[in-house]
Amino acid sequence: MEITDLTPAERRVWDAFPRGERVDFREGPDEDASDGIGWGPERTVRAEVLSALLLNGSSATGQVAGLNVKGIRITGKLDLKYAVVDHAIRLRGCWFERKPLVYGARLRALVLSDSALPGLTGATVAVDVVLRLSCCRITGPVRLAGARIAGGLFLQRAVIGMPDAPEEAEEPPLQFNHADIGTDVIAMGLTVHGQTRINGATVGGQINLDDARLLAPGATALHAETLTVGTDLRAMRMEASGRVNLSGSRIPGQLNLAYARLANPGGFALRASSCVIGEVWLRSCETVRGTVNLRRSQFDLLHMPAETWPEKIRIDGLTYRTLAPHLPAEQRLPALEREESGYLPYAYEQLASAYRTAGDEAAARTVQLAKLRRHRRTLPRHARVWGLLQDATVGYGFRPLRAAGWLLALLFTGTIAYWFQHPRELKAGEAPEFNAVFYTIDLMLPIIGFGQEAAFAPDGWYQWLSYLLIVTGWVLATTTAAGVSRSLRRQ
Repeated sequence: MEITDLTPAERRVWDAFPRGERVDFREGPDEDASDGIGWGPERTVRAEVLSALLLNGSSATGQVAGLNVKGIRITGKLDLKYAVVDHAIRLRGCWFERKPLVYGARLRALVLSDSALPGLTGATVAVDVVLRLSCCRITGPVRLAGARIAGGLFLQRAVIGMPDAPEEAEEPPLQFNHADIGTDVIAMGLTVHGQTRINGATVGGQINLDDARLLAPGATALHAETLTVGTDLRAMRMEASGRVNLSGSRIPGQLNLAYARLANPGGFALRASSCVIGEVWLRSCETVRGTVNLRRSQFDLLHMPAETWPEKIRIDGLTYRTLAPHLPAEQRLPALEREESGYLPYAYEQLASAYRTAGDEAAARTVQLAKLRRHRRTLPRHARVWGLLQDATVGYGFRPLRAAGWLLALLFTGTIAYWFQHPRELKAGEAPEFNAVFYTIDLMLPIIGFGQEAAFAPDGWYQWLSYLLIVTGWVLATTTAAGVSRSLRRQ
């Protein structure tokens, strides 16, 4: 391209490039690049001029060349497919007529902050420093699948996709699946109309989605299967309309969803199965609208208030060491009733283990008792009788004082009855002095003998009372022994 073919606006950009000087065409610092379609020729630069500079331009002596322009209207396609560009590309606050093409390119840095674009095609692009799309308005898809960015990817306050795009024909507006990001992905305040696809991506630092809005009602809002993050995935106050899928992800630090709103009625709102995560925070969240799937995942800490759990959950195989906030067992147990697969013994054992880790043995016993009661409901009707008896008498061994209460009540009843009506002597003159208390104990506890039962025999309904005391004594003794034995095995 000859320099004589350049317009005045293009000449300004051309002359500034060898020295890396900034050229600012804006009329004010608050100008909106979305209005760039109406900018005139004094602010219009052809994409082929920019390509020629980036591919063939050179530095001035002692200077670092670079494209540093603000507030221009770029016509045509900026085509850098497979190109190797050694100069930084900074096109802030610009309006693009067509999607920039950097597929398979090797770039030093790409900064498009505050710009308006119909999309960005950059699959397998390699960026040595940074890729910035902060505050951009991008109506079409951003394709960064397989990208390799040595520095960070910045998407804060960007708006990607169209809210009225037809869902069945829509390509994911934002995709950097299988990308390799050297440091952080900063996307605070990001808005995406449609699916954000980052499955298989590797991020050396953190992903920050604080205050983001991922809007894909009835579909997948965040597709992040097998995601690997170096530290944390932050999504405080995030609004996700659609499924959040983190299955198989590895997050050694925090998955922080505090104050987030997760909604996908009739489907999965949060799917984080087979994950390994340090800490999962759902503090102060609204009740999740949709199913939560945490099957086979491993968490060191799960911070989830009781009211955050939805109506349906899947937690088969979920392992966690600590559960917060610390609540009474009675507030945690209803969530286990919502398991779609029905009764899961392991879920109760895991909850009891978390209470033991916190040093709350009483809560752990309450959970174990609830487990046995839930198991009893799964048995045939005739098989529930023995369980009901153990529950009523000794609480399956977790309520030993209950057995003592029954024994005292029976002892009081027998003592009063036989105090007023002494049973007759079996052998006159040979029986010891009658004692109503020890006679009742003799009847109730078969392993203890005070000589009273063998010396006296009641008549009439008092005889039936003795039969009742003998039978209930045997039942209480055997159920207590069974319950204590079960409790000792757990310890």
